[in-house]
Amino acid sequence: MNLYTTLKSLCLCPSVSGRENKIREKLSDLISPFADEVTTDALGNLIAKKRGKKAGAKIMLCAHMDEIGFLVTFIEDSGMLRVANVGGIRAAASANTIVVSEKGSLGVLVPQSDVKEYSVDKLYIDLGTTSKKESERKTAIGDFFVCRPELIKLAGKRVAGRPLDDRVGCAVILAIAENFSDGNFAGEIDYVFSVQEEVGCRGARPAAFGLAPDFALCFDVTATGDTIGDTPMACKVGGGAAVKIKDSSVICHEEVVADLCALAEKNKIPYQREILLRGGTDTSSIQLAGAGTRAGAISIPTRYIHSSTELCDLSDAEACIDLAYAFVTEKLK
Repeated sequence: MNLYTTLKSLCLCPSVSGRENKIREKLSDLISPFADEVTTDALGNLIAKKRGKKAGAKIMLCAHMDEIGFLVTFIEDSGMLRVANVGGIRAAASANTIVVSEKGSLGVLVPQSDVKEYSVDKLYIDLGTTSKKESERKTAIGDFFVCRPELIKLAGKRVAGRPLDDRVGCAVILAIAENFSDGNFAGEIDYVFSVQEEVGCRGARPAAFGLAPDFALCFDVTATGDTIGDTPMACKVGGGAAVKIKDSSVICHEEVVADLCALAEKNKIPYQREILLRGGTDTSSIQLAGAGTRAGAISIPTRYIHSSTELCDLSDAEACIDLAYAFVTEKLK
C-alpha cells in the first residue's frame, strides 16, 4: 500500500461528525480485502474483524473517520449562509478559506466585516449567489460544509492538507491490516473506524463495549512543540511515533505504555513520549467501555490541527505502523 496515495484518497472524501457515510464506504472498500468480516454498528462505526489461525487474545485498533466542519443554520435574504460548528473549530484559522458542501457547492467562509474577535457565530458562507432562492437551490438548512480538502507533498516525507485529523490514523490502520492479512497469529484483531469523535468521542465507546477487547490502541494526531511560539511539548514532527502517556481525557494503561516504549527501543523504531495538555481522543472512551480495557494510543505529531491546513511527516506514520505491528505481534503470539 502506498501511504501517500491512500491518505490522499481518504482526505478527498468530506465527512463531518454524524455524516460519515462517504468515508465509511471508502474505508469499507479498502479494508475488506484484509478482513474476514466487515460490519457497521447502530451508531455508524465501521468494524472489520480479522481472525487468527487459533484462539488467543483480542485487540482493538481504532481511528476516528469523522472530521470537524460547519452546518448551515440559516439562509439570509441576500443568499449568505449562517453556520454552526461541528466539533472544535478554530475560527480565526478557518476564516477566509474555500469551503465545500456535501452536495459539492463551493463557497467562501468569511468573517463579518465588523469582527474584532473571531468566533464561529461571526462567520458566514458566501456562495456567490444574489438571493435566498438561489442559495436554496445549492444548499439547505442542515447541510454540512468543510474547508476544501486537499493533500500536497512538501519537503522530504512531509505533507500538508486536510483533514489529516484523523485520516492519517485511518491510513495507518489500513497499512497494519495489510500486514496481518495472512491471519498468521493467535486471536483476533478488530479494526474500528469510529464516528463522532470530534463531538465528544461518542462512537468508540459502544464499539469497544460490543467488542470487549483485551487490549486496545488508538491512532490519532497530536500537537507538537516545534513551531514558533508553541507551548513547550516533547513531541515534534519527524521525531517518530508518539506514545501517549496522558492527554486531558485519559491516562493510558501503564502496561501498554511500557510495552510500546520497550518494543520501540528493541526494534529501533523512532518514538517519543507524548503528554498532551489540551485535547482528548477515543482512547478515553475505549478505556471506560464495559468492564474497562487496557488501552493506549500511538499518535502522529501534526502541526496546525483543526485549521484549514494541517501538516505531518509520513515517516512518523510509518513508525506508528511499525510499532503497532510489533505490539500486536507480541500480544497475539
